[in-house]
Amino acid sequence: QVQLVESGGGLVQAGGSLRLSCAASGSIFSINAMGWYRQAPGKQRELVAGITSGGSTDYADSVKGRFTISRDNAKNTVYLQMNSLKPEDTAVYYCNADIRRWTGLHISRDNYWGQGTQVTVSS
Repeated sequence: QVQLVESGGGLVQAGGSLRLSCAASGSIFSINAMGWYRQAPGKQRELVAGITSGGSTDYADSVKGRFTISRDNAKNTVYLQMNSLKPEDTAVYYCNADIRRWTGLHISRDNYWGQGTQVTVSS
């Protein structure tokens, strides 16, 4: 099995910073794209930032210039550095990863989600 465990959420004032981490563990053969999504109350889940295995990144327009996604392939971990936070960034943030895992018989490719971490930005 594979698990994604997030950490780093919390309460911060507008203009502040937070760093989210997401570590993948289990019978991992390789990790392809990883990303961060968020879901605010009453809204659909949206992509915040993504990063390929080669390090190419993509961001939602609303976070460009403020958020930075990175990954440590040796640790199977993806990070989201969030600066200049705004109240509208308040949401539950979810880690997502496209992972090939060893089942014991063959390699299976699946998409995994973390449990989510709350980020609250006060004005």
